[in-house]
Amino acid sequence: MTRPDNTRPLSGRAKPRGGSTTMAHVDPERDPVNFFPTPPWAARAGARLILELDPAARSVWEPACGAGHMVHGLRDYFSLVHASDKYLYDGNALFDFTGEGPGPFAADWIVTNPPFDHCETFIRLGLARARRGVAMLMRGGLLEGQARHQLLTRDAPLSYFAPFSERAPMVKGRWDPKKSTASFYAWFIWLKTRRGRPAAPQILWIAPGAKRALERPSDQAFAARVAA
Repeated sequence: MTRPDNTRPLSGRAKPRGGSTTMAHVDPERDPVNFFPTPPWAARAGARLILELDPAARSVWEPACGAGHMVHGLRDYFSLVHASDKYLYDGNALFDFTGEGPGPFAADWIVTNPPFDHCETFIRLGLARARRGVAMLMRGGLLEGQARHQLLTRDAPLSYFAPFSERAPMVKGRWDPKKSTASFYAWFIWLKTRRGRPAAPQILWIAPGAKRALERPSDQAFAARVAA
């Protein structure tokens, strides 16, 4: 089966080809399993926010796709979803987003759960490469720190901060719908189509009940393929 965005759908491989322990989003010399797949329902929550803010959005690029958990959720909302990663899984383009060049895809939005050690680089390059906006699912702690304050208020002014009212659990190395977490995640959103001087970022609450409303039966089938 072919798609307009990639050669074939992502099959949900939990590990990239060519290495039994190397996981996406991580320096294998430092931690071979520092990979936290996105719950598909949390990806859908981000997609809904994007379309509320930018109804003209049609295409997205997920540049740290891993086994495709984020892509699985985004495809319910966008007609064209590009998938790439530094490591090769089934169906994704091979591209190191922190490298040089424009990359293999052009898209309205860049949407991803970036590797924590490279969040700032992903933000800057995402804004340079996306046509209309950038949305990144990251820990709320990214708001802390003097350097990040300058990044989010001056160098790359944040447009919207969208925290989950209920937690979006992310488990190292796999997706487990039954797990809970103490970590605080939120969508950080930059709207490039906004005109005039950057305003202070607005808070968009992702209301309680989003998880139940946005889970799909296909998520369980996807999880089974990943675990196989």
